[in-house]
Amino acid sequence: MSGNSFSRRKFLSTSLLTTAGASLIPGLSFASSDSSPFQPAHERVRLGFIGVGRQAMGLLNNFMRIPGVEAVAAADVYAIKRERFALRVQKNLTEAGKPYVAPKLYEDYRELLANPEVDAVVIASPDHWHALMAIDACRAKKDIYLEKPLTFTIKEGQELVKAVRENGVVLAVGSMQRAAVNFQTAAMHVQRGRLGKISQVLVHVGDNPHPKPYDLAEEAIPSGLNWEKWLGPIPTLPFNDLLNPGISLNPEKNESAWGAWRWYQETGGGLMTDWGAHMIDIAQWGLSMDRNGPIEVIPASGDQPLTYRYANGVEVLITKFDEGRQGVKFLGEKGWIKVSRGNYDTSLAELQIGKEPENFSFGAHHVDFIDCIRKRKDPIVPVEVGHSTCSACTIGNIAHQLRRPLKWDPIAQVFKDDWEANSKLHYVYQRGLSL
Repeated sequence: MSGNSFSRRKFLSTSLLTTAGASLIPGLSFASSDSSPFQPAHERVRLGFIGVGRQAMGLLNNFMRIPGVEAVAAADVYAIKRERFALRVQKNLTEAGKPYVAPKLYEDYRELLANPEVDAVVIASPDHWHALMAIDACRAKKDIYLEKPLTFTIKEGQELVKAVRENGVVLAVGSMQRAAVNFQTAAMHVQRGRLGKISQVLVHVGDNPHPKPYDLAEEAIPSGLNWEKWLGPIPTLPFNDLLNPGISLNPEKNESAWGAWRWYQETGGGLMTDWGAHMIDIAQWGLSMDRNGPIEVIPASGDQPLTYRYANGVEVLITKFDEGRQGVKFLGEKGWIKVSRGNYDTSLAELQIGKEPENFSFGAHHVDFIDCIRKRKDPIVPVEVGHSTCSACTIGNIAHQLRRPLKWDPIAQVFKDDWEANSKLHYVYQRGLSL
């Protein structure tokens, strides 16, 4: 397969398995089109991008390869990144032999949402902006592709789930691993009982998974960056280029690193949410708990890793295993399956699958979102699943902060008889913002 296009064989193989998964895997369900709660369908899909840093550039390339999809607008608080977006759209259209129509560019995402030419939005902002931007998009009746983790706090996730359903929009979470054959196969075998009763699931999200207090030195705010708008709902922090890495257009120089806001508790959830939103997601999917969650979380202590306990007795351990690649290993009475990006292995010969690289791709995740916009149905990863996964990641961080076990009610989504832990389900927004 060319790096710049989907092959027909690849699209069909991936999308057909994804569709099959809707009926084969309990945790993968689509809304019925017969009684659809969604807004009317669009055949031509005009996308607006909110937050156009490093991640958005990859998303832009993927979406612009899909027939009928147009990138018509972008919003970002950093002027030079808006300029890069327009240049990248021009480059992609030129290479595809299509006429260039300049996208509309905005500093304030709310102006983009007010543009009637935008059908749907792709949100790739820092985590602390996810909920506000997505809820505003719901109210503007725009369909949404939202990067993982779904939200910064559990309260935000609860409000976003309501907003999606009340406004009849399609929201797809960027948990692209669910569109990959190896992850789908692992979840399917575990759910069908092919490993027998599951005792433990090992999940590796990376070393030192929890976020740390902000400690970056203050630097001068670059020209063209609205730092107050970048901060938005969170308390004031001194600017440092690592939070929003600078770029240049002539000569062309893109970000030298991912935005470091991920690693600080004031702005992100560390590897627990950055990679946990992928790997804990797969663990819960296989356990049929991705619309539910654990009932207890125990912080790491000594040799004992951070541990989640579920009502069915299964334990999920956040720990390194085997070669240390981020991944998931299901341990059952009959054997094991381990899965990571580009890899799948099992102790049971009858559960092996082919290992051709294209069978492990997740390119069709973006195709699925566009397909769901047109058919007005739920995507591979709907908002409720994204919220359940994000909640599991977040309560792991809360247990770490409090350094004690916590009892969690995954249905009511509160800690049991614990006001201190419940106080961490949200925070007071700054700058007059509110959910």
